[in-house]
Amino acid sequence: MSELLLSAKNLTKRFGGLAAVNDVSVDLHRERIHAVIGPNGAGKSTLTNLLSGDLPPTSGRVTLNGSETAGKNPAHISRLGLGRSYQKTNIFRPFTVWDNVRLAAQSRERQSPWNPLRWLSDASAMRGVNQRCERAIELAGLNARAHTVAGTTSHGEQRQLEIAMTLATEPTVLLLDEPLAGMGQAEAESMVALLLKLKQAHAIMLVEHDMDAVFTLADRLTVMVNGQVIASGTPTEIRNDAGVQAAYLGEEH
Repeated sequence: MSELLLSAKNLTKRFGGLAAVNDVSVDLHRERIHAVIGPNGAGKSTLTNLLSGDLPPTSGRVTLNGSETAGKNPAHISRLGLGRSYQKTNIFRPFTVWDNVRLAAQSRERQSPWNPLRWLSDASAMRGVNQRCERAIELAGLNARAHTVAGTTSHGEQRQLEIAMTLATEPTVLLLDEPLAGMGQAEAESMVALLLKLKQAHAIMLVEHDMDAVFTLADRLTVMVNGQVIASGTPTEIRNDAGVQAAYLGEEH
C-alpha cells in the first residue's frame, strides 16, 4: 500500500444554510492520482480550498504528513508539504519563466531575524534557491523556455509554469484545479504526460472536467454532486456506477 500523505475526514463547509461541502472524506497517497469530478457547483473547488487552508471547515479534520492543519493558514500548510494550482493561471506575466519559479523557490528560504540586510543580497547568488528552481523547471519540461517572458508563452506552457512554481516549494501533495482547462489536444497530451511523471513522487488530487484525461490518469475517483459524494472507487467502478451515469457521466462513458 502506498504511503498516505493527506487524510481529510468528514469535511463540511456551510455558508449560512447552504452546505457547499457536506461530510466529504478523501485520502491521498503517494504515487496515486485521486480525481474529484462532478458538475459545476458540485463543491470540488470548495473542497480544494478546505484542504489548502484557503477556507476553514465548518467541521471535519485534515491531516497532512502527520500534522493536523486545523487553525493553520495557507502559508503554514504549504510549508507542511502542500502545493496547489488554481483554475485561473496565477503567474507573474512580465517576468521570465526562470524568475517566476525562482520567486517560488525563494519562499522556502529561512530568513534570519538577526540579519535583515540579507533581503538586499543578490538572489541569483542563492545556490539552494537556484538548484530548486532548476529542478522544478526541468521536471515541468520548461528548460527550453526558462528565459522567455512568461506572458509570451502559450496557454499550456503557462499551466506548466504554474506547476513548476508549485514544485519549487518542494511539496509532497499536489492539489491541481483543472490543469487542462482551455488546452488543445497536443497541450492536453503534454500535461497528461507531466502529471503521470509527477505522481511518481507525489500524492495528487486532480479536479478536472476532461473525462478522457481523468480516466487516463486517475487511480481512484470521487464523484460529487451538490456538495456530497455520490460515489468513490476505481475508474472501472465509477464507469459502471448507474447513479454516476445518471447524474454526471452519461451513456458515452
